[in-house]
Amino acid sequence: MAYPSSSARSRALEQLRAIRATLPETTERPSHGAPSFFYKDKRCFLMLHDDHHGDGRFAIWCAAPAGAQELLVQADPEKFFRPPYVGHRGWLGVMLHGTVDWDEIAGIVEDAYATVS
Repeated sequence: MAYPSSSARSRALEQLRAIRATLPETTERPSHGAPSFFYKDKRCFLMLHDDHHGDGRFAIWCAAPAGAQELLVQADPEKFFRPPYVGHRGWLGVMLHGTVDWDEIAGIVEDAYATVS
């Protein structure tokens, strides 16, 4: 699958920001070089990574409810993955290549928020 264009990546960040804006007590700031969303400005629940260390992925990494990572990665390993650094804590990686179902992403972001709030 082709890597998203610069404009597609910008639109994706704007979509994620719009979803975040619906969640109470959330903020955005860079963390580890990535746009990141926080609950109460302290607990990170989502990061947007653009070719992190050359991995070829444009994806979100987000907190996930217990067991969700394993279930989703097994169900669709082309879309979902165990992200480095935070995967061992149950975080979920979600590819944003190709056609993105923004209703599905909104649900994933809401679950990530609920996991840390």
